[in-house]
Amino acid sequence: MTALVGLVVVSHSRKLAEGVAELAGQMAPDVDVLPVGGDGEGGLGTDYAAVADAVVEADSGAGVVVLYDLGSAKMVAEMAVEEVDDGRVLVVDAPLVEGAVAAAVAAQGGVAMAEVGVAAASATPGSAGQVTAVKPSGRPSLRLVTNAASLELVLTNDVGLHARPSALLARTIADLDANVLVRFDGDEADARSVLALMGLGAPGGARIEVVASGADAEEALRRIEELAERGFDE
Repeated sequence: MTALVGLVVVSHSRKLAEGVAELAGQMAPDVDVLPVGGDGEGGLGTDYAAVADAVVEADSGAGVVVLYDLGSAKMVAEMAVEEVDDGRVLVVDAPLVEGAVAAAVAAQGGVAMAEVGVAAASATPGSAGQVTAVKPSGRPSLRLVTNAASLELVLTNDVGLHARPSALLARTIADLDANVLVRFDGDEADARSVLALMGLGAPGGARIEVVASGADAEEALRRIEELAERGFDE
């Protein structure tokens, strides 16, 4: 298996680091997501040596992205990286939970360390939208709209675009040269952003529109259609 970028989650709280790592790991089962939290003695704080050890452990050959919660955690992370860095470690300023999830999904897709860092830094919390269920009717239809391919389909799984289905959708197109948007109930989301997809609030049975452009647009739509037909592997 090709080496994937690893992640290290640094927090002043051991429980917080472990919770974020657990959540991100659910989205990317093949990615090493290592939590480092607390001062090493059961209290709040950061542990320089533990961060340095985690960075080494998380690197399977493709590099490591380090995320942190507060300013002093950033300082400790950067100091630890200086000790072990040979150009294969990236400390990223990102919202911790959203950034970790976005980075994990990107890493699962096999992209390079720099792209995983961009995914983390670009992550923003999604906002919940209104949920309107739509009964399925007929087969999906494919058409061309202003130089973009567009696909309408029904979410055949029970939970719709919740966390795991959204992560699976994002991973499905991660390696393609395509810009993909998912539209539901008047809103749209970047299909590579798990949190944005979840923010659409599209439930099971809802009809969504997927619009793709770029060299791999049709392949992106084909993969997403197959994913929906499989019920998002639920």
